[in-house]
Amino acid sequence: MNGEKTTVQMTDTSLAPSIATGAERSKFEQFKADSKYLCDPLASELENDQDHFTNDAVQLLKFHGSYQQDNRENRKKNEGKDWQMMLRLRSPGGQISSDLFVALDDLSNNLGNGTLRATTRQAFQMHGIRKENLKEVIRTIIVSMGSTLAACGDITRNVMSPAAPYETGSYPLARQLANEIADLLSPKAAEDSYLDLWVDGDLSYRICPSKTVKEVRAKQELEGIFSGDQREPLYGPTYMPRKFKCAVTVPGDNSVDLLTHDIGLVVFKGANGELKGCNVYVGGGMGRNHNNEETFARIADPLGYVDADHILDLVQSILALQRDFGDRKIRRHARMKYLLNDQGIEWFKHKLKDYYFPYPIKELKAEGISTLMDYLGWHRQSKKKWFVGIPLMSGRLKGELKSGLRNIVDTYKLEIRLTPNQDILLCNIGSYQKITIKNALDALGIDTKNDPSPIAKHAIACPALPLCGLAITEAERTLPEVLSRIERQLHRLKINRTILIRMTGCPNGCARPYMAELALVGSGPNSYQLWLGGTPNLQQLAKPFIQRMSLDDLESSIEPLLISWQKTSKFISFGEHITNLGDQAVTSLLSSRPLQEP
Repeated sequence: MNGEKTTVQMTDTSLAPSIATGAERSKFEQFKADSKYLCDPLASELENDQDHFTNDAVQLLKFHGSYQQDNRENRKKNEGKDWQMMLRLRSPGGQISSDLFVALDDLSNNLGNGTLRATTRQAFQMHGIRKENLKEVIRTIIVSMGSTLAACGDITRNVMSPAAPYETGSYPLARQLANEIADLLSPKAAEDSYLDLWVDGDLSYRICPSKTVKEVRAKQELEGIFSGDQREPLYGPTYMPRKFKCAVTVPGDNSVDLLTHDIGLVVFKGANGELKGCNVYVGGGMGRNHNNEETFARIADPLGYVDADHILDLVQSILALQRDFGDRKIRRHARMKYLLNDQGIEWFKHKLKDYYFPYPIKELKAEGISTLMDYLGWHRQSKKKWFVGIPLMSGRLKGELKSGLRNIVDTYKLEIRLTPNQDILLCNIGSYQKITIKNALDALGIDTKNDPSPIAKHAIACPALPLCGLAITEAERTLPEVLSRIERQLHRLKINRTILIRMTGCPNGCARPYMAELALVGSGPNSYQLWLGGTPNLQQLAKPFIQRMSLDDLESSIEPLLISWQKTSKFISFGEHITNLGDQAVTSLLSSRPLQEP
C-alpha cells in the first residue's frame, strides 16, 4: 500500500473475489454483477401490473430496504398468495425526525397495515405495503429526509449506537462516529440506482458526507481498498458476500449488543472532549441454521485499540478485507464471523497490515463493566432538555398509543430515537414542556415509573408468523404470554430476580437470542430449542440444551433450574448460575422435571 492513486483494475482475483469472473463467481454473485448496480430487473418490474415481484427482483429489492412477504393466514385455496412488502428504514443510531415520523405514521395508516415496528437494529419497519404502492411509500420517505437504501441485502446495514441523546460525556462522539461510518460505507453507484428508481433520478437527495468522510472515501480508489470498479469503488459490482453490521458505543454501555457485530467500536474521549480512539472488535454474528453445525452464532474477537485519526480508515479496510476474502461460493458460510473462525484473529491482523491498513493497532484499553442500558423513564438530556423512554413490547407501535405519540411528536416537534431493545425515546423536551408531555403520556396509559415489569424490560422477539417467510413458529405474538408465565413461576418459587429472555420463530437470530440468559428459538410448530447461559450484560453466548421443546412444557422443563438458582446468592444472575453449574449438571436438571400439580 503505497498511497498512490490507481485507476487500473486489480488483476489478482485471489485477493479480490468481489471482481472475480467465471468459475470463481457463484450464480448469485454473477446475478448481482449483471444487475447494473442493483437496478435490473427491479426497474422494469416496478412498471408492470403484477401483484408481486419475481424472485430475481426480490433479491435486488432487499438492497433497497424491502422484503416481499406473504401473509400465510390470508391464504385461500386457488386464490394465490397475499403478497405484500415489508419496508425497513436506514436510520443510524435510531434517529428519526418529527417530520419523518409523521410521514411514516401517515404511510403506515394509508398504505400499510396501520402499524410501525421498531427493530433490534434501531430502525422502523412498515408492513402490509402492496407492490403498486411501494414507489409512493419509498418516495415519500426520501422526500421526508429518510432512506431505505442498504437497510437489507449484502451490504452494510443500519449502523447502531446508543440511543440516549445525552449531550455530554462520550455519547455525542459515538453518535457522530456512527453517522460517519454510515456515510462512509454508503454505496455510490447503488445510491444513484436507488434515486433513479424511487425519486426519478433526483440526485439532490444524495447523502452529503462531512469533509472528514469525503477524505476517507477518496481513498476507496487507492490500491488495496479499491474494488476494481470505478463506479462502485469500495464494494465492486457484487457488493458484499453477505450482510455487514457495525455498531459504536461508549465504555460501560452495551445497549447495542456490541459483540454480535462484524465490527464493534468502543469510543474513548480525550481531555478536551475530542475522540481519542476506539477499542475494536470483529467477527460477531447471530445467524445459524438448525441441524447444521457448519453454521453457528459467534461473538466478536478483540482486534485492538486504534487512534481516532485512523478509525474510519480501519472500518473501510475491514470491510474491504471481508469483501475480498469472504466466502462467495457458499452463502451460509459468507459472513465475516466464519472468516475469523476459520483463519483466526492473527491471520486477520496480518492481512489488514499487509494489504489494507498500515497504521498501528495497539492493545485494548480498559473499558470497565458493561451494562445493558435501556433508558426507559425520564432522563436529563442536557441542562435544559429532557428525554423519556417509552417501552414497546417487541417494538410494535399501533392503535391509540401510535396516534397519541404522533400527536405529541408533531405538536412539540420532538426527535425520536429507537433503541436496540425495540423501545422509543422522545427527545429534545424542554424543561418547560416536561409536565405537559408527562400528562399527555399519562393520558395514553404510559406509566414511565413502573412500566414495564422487570422481566419484560429487556425481553425482545422477532416478528415471525404470519409474515416472515423464514418463520417456523410464533415469536412476537407469543412473547407476552411467555413472559407472564415465567413471571408467575418466579413469583410462585419466591424468586425476586429477573431473567433476560429472547424469542425467535426460526434460528436466524434476528432478536439476537443466542446472547440471552434464556432463549426460545423456533424449531417446529409450537416447539423451540431452549438456549441457556448468556449474561445480563451480553458478554457470553448461550448454549442449546433442548433441541425440540413444546412450549407447553416450558415451566416444567426449567423449574429444576429455577429451584437450583433460588438457593444461590441473590447477586448471581440466572445466566451466571447456568455457567457455574456446568453443562452436565444443567442437562441433568432439565431431565428431572417435577411432577405437575393436579
